[in-house]
Amino acid sequence: MVSIETLGSIGEDELLHRLAKYAPIGQLDDDTAILNLLSPTQLVINSDVFVESVHFSDLTTRPEDIGWRIIAATLSDLAATGCNKVIGVTISMVAPATTSWDWVEKTYNGLSSCLESYGGILLGGDCSGGKEKILAVTALGSVTTGKLHRNDARPGDWIVVSGPHGLSRLGLAILQNEVHDSNISFVLRQQAIRAHRRPKPRFDIINVLDQVRPKDTPWRIAGTDSSDGLFKSIQLLAKSSSCQAIIDQTALPFKADMASLNLQDKSQWVLHGGEDFELVLSLPPPWGKALLHADNQCRKIGVMVAENSISEHPDSVNSWISTDNFFEFKHF
Repeated sequence: MVSIETLGSIGEDELLHRLAKYAPIGQLDDDTAILNLLSPTQLVINSDVFVESVHFSDLTTRPEDIGWRIIAATLSDLAATGCNKVIGVTISMVAPATTSWDWVEKTYNGLSSCLESYGGILLGGDCSGGKEKILAVTALGSVTTGKLHRNDARPGDWIVVSGPHGLSRLGLAILQNEVHDSNISFVLRQQAIRAHRRPKPRFDIINVLDQVRPKDTPWRIAGTDSSDGLFKSIQLLAKSSSCQAIIDQTALPFKADMASLNLQDKSQWVLHGGEDFELVLSLPPPWGKALLHADNQCRKIGVMVAENSISEHPDSVNSWISTDNFFEFKHF
């Protein structure tokens, strides 16, 4: 019997690998495409698709928050490429005919609030009937400082994250009644739920990077966001740049209140929980030091080294995290 390949059987990475042959070499390394315009400004474009029961659910997320999340998630990819100005978005919606206008109105109220917070306007879109709710967003922005590419990491770089991780996953766990730790304070519960429902694209870090760049330092930073998990983001930077990444296990970016909790999965949530939408950067140490000094939420969590040189690295960095035996978000 002939086995038929499906998206589920080949997986996301193989799908992306096969699609890459239809584009110029390296074109699909990032989540955005950069087009050279006639002016010094460069246009940045990103598209994301959000499917009900895969990316959002009315059981855990209100329509206003769904609207915010789909815009914030798409804009986060712009920030991860160095975008510092949002131009606008297009939104295409598929929904059953039984979907209430109230749901649509509240969703659009949420996405409008996100655009008001980070800039840009609703440029257009499309809609169609279907069996399930699907929201497709395309965002456009511009780069006026410097670009971030996943393949710009170099051996010796610091690996820096723009903030703590695992809080969004804790929020989802609370909403799904997965945790019953009485030591989780009311404030932490609300922070976690808000982190899950209302993520923030980190455009502010792009501006800080520009402000603190050491004198005479060329612009070179590898970057992505941690929407699919911190571990996966570091893997992408290292693989795209032909490097290996060493992570200091004592420097995992827990939120202070969360680090003290007796949660069995909290380290997994930090590394693989996803949807934190923080920037993950690989940059020269002097620039990394300046960034940490300018923003106390940023943390150094490791270093990049040359491929196949792990054993040569000083013992002060604890270990290379294996690619085996971990869970991650899967699109198929």
